[in-house]
Amino acid sequence: MEDIKKAIMDFAEKSKKTKFYFSDMEKAVRKVIPDTKARAVKKAATALITEEKLIYFSTGSSTMYGMKGRGVTEDH
Repeated sequence: MEDIKKAIMDFAEKSKKTKFYFSDMEKAVRKVIPDTKARAVKKAATALITEEKLIYFSTGSSTMYGMKGRGVTEDH
């Protein structure tokens, strides 16, 4: 799971966008670790949210992820 979390964080740090969909994150992980299941990516993302490295961002109709402290992703 640590390698998946590292791949997610690498993607989040290098991404031009401050918020991204789960599917984007999943594709980025599969480029690094090809046989990764969606459930494993979801568990790793949830762990990163628990560790407060990532946060959820709701657009109202869908949920996106963002790196904590990067861009306008937190409620003020």
